Amino acid sequence: MKLGYPCINHSIGCSPNKTFRLASYSEENLINKVTDNLNCLQRILEFNVQHQLLFFRISSDLIPFAAHPICKFNWQTYFRNEFCSIGKYIKKHKIRISMHPDQFVLINAIKKDVLRKSIDELIYHCTVLDLMELDSAAKIQIHVGGVYGDKEQSIKRFINQYAQLPSMIKKRLVIENDHIAYSIQDCIRINHEIGIPVVFDLLHHECYNNQENVSYAIKLAAATWRKNDGCLMIDYSSQKAKAKIGTHAEHINFQHFKRFIDNLIKLNTDFDIMFEIKDKEKSALRTLALLKKSPNFFKTPQAKFRYR
Repeated sequence: MKLGYPCINHSIGCSPNKTFRLASYSEENLINKVTDNLNCLQRILEFNVQHQLLFFRISSDLIPFAAHPICKFNWQTYFRNEFCSIGKYIKKHKIRISMHPDQFVLINAIKKDVLRKSIDELIYHCTVLDLMELDSAAKIQIHVGGVYGDKEQSIKRFINQYAQLPSMIKKRLVIENDHIAYSIQDCIRINHEIGIPVVFDLLHHECYNNQENVSYAIKLAAATWRKNDGCLMIDYSSQKAKAKIGTHAEHINFQHFKRFIDNLIKLNTDFDIMFEIKDKEKSALRTLALLKKSPNFFKTPQAKFRYR
């Protein structure tokens, strides 16, 4: 398995998601911000390789306003060499990469302009990964979307509108269960219709489910991943105490993580874990150290973890 975290590293002193206000848009601003973002992304990847964190989610803000009509600049050509260099580094060190657009990306949108903007946003994300020349195991994950007062029709609309997507999106797109509307079973139903892989999000499953235990839910999700998709992606976090349901914890809760891993051990399946915890790489590093130094932390004696 590979362990990782999303978007931001708190340890190295740079941000890979620098942006600016739309009112300040200019090609000069765009070039400067993208240059900084790509340089920072390279530094984060080097940090991750050094610390054996080989799963990383790239920020959607890597290219500010890339999918906005105001952006006419050919950033794809201008930064082609930089993308290629980062991609070579990723492939050399076998880093698993993902991206996660904002909530406004809605494939099951009722309004056509919302769907069009969502597709534009997904094309941008795919272009980033294509410029890095990454294979189809580099995924873009989204939620199923809104309910719009009729969940069954919204699921059908997702399935129908998915068929309109360009192939460059279909080869990378995956869906995840959420904490209020679409359970793992709902995502599996969609997979059965269109074959889209399903990410398992533990915190969301704990908030909203059909009373499946964790092992069974993960088994269902794992079965949706084909060979060219790579192994199952799992989002891990625990609930923040005294906060709104679905709020990610600030720090790793090792007893919670222990129960989760004990469920995974039973399945004998490959998976990569994204730590959606507020302190980012710090919890991932603490967990990696624990897995290496304290194998007896887990009650299952045959627990063995292979870092790919």
